[in-house]
Amino acid sequence: MTRIIACVSGKGGAGKTTITANLGVALAELGKRVIVVDTNVTTPNLGMHLGIPFYPTTLHDVLKGKNSIREAMYEHESGVRIVPAGISLKDLQGADPKHLQNTLLELLGDADIILLDVAAGLGREALSAMEAADELILITNPEVTAVTDALKAAKLAQQLGARVSGVVINRVRNKKYEMKKEDIVSLLGGYELLGTIPEHEKVPEAISRRMPVIHHAERCPASVSLRRVAARIAGTNYYYGEPFYQRLFRAFR
Repeated sequence: MTRIIACVSGKGGAGKTTITANLGVALAELGKRVIVVDTNVTTPNLGMHLGIPFYPTTLHDVLKGKNSIREAMYEHESGVRIVPAGISLKDLQGADPKHLQNTLLELLGDADIILLDVAAGLGREALSAMEAADELILITNPEVTAVTDALKAAKLAQQLGARVSGVVINRVRNKKYEMKKEDIVSLLGGYELLGTIPEHEKVPEAISRRMPVIHHAERCPASVSLRRVAARIAGTNYYYGEPFYQRLFRAFR
């Protein structure tokens, strides 16, 4: 049975695309058949994150009725399949997000998990992606504004009848001004905390190189945390052999 999971933040800058791309690759490496779809019709960049900046056929062509969604699908070296969106302003003309749900129906049975990279905000394109999904993952930062927007997304999901399967707290710096993870989970409705992703310099470095951070720096804390989240989504265990120097540092700290 195919699970369609929408990765939603409500607020821009939460790191949703980075998480979606890395979770897709990590799930594929766990043996799952994964398709990642960039449903951010107006400002897409999922393809950039995965090293596919230019492509002849995109989701925009599918939403215009020019091509089938399989014709807009590309395979990453990890095995994850990607449906990117067009980055040209001309691509926006005639691309209607309301056709997304019927389009995704064509992929049922072709994958174990379909991840949707949902646009920031709660506009028409975000709403269309949420309506097409079976479940949602709320992605937020430990800041009041980000959590407030994630709460709006959770409330909208309830109205749409979509199930929120968990929360991911991204870009955690462990600063005093950040909200505690217990408070974030409680405010968002008590959903399962799938994981926390620490802020790390290797993440923007990986983006600049157009590759997943779990490949660019597989032992950095952000990569380890992302793989743990992927394992929880897949319903499996993840074991990380922490280097001795990290265990020693943590013990002294």
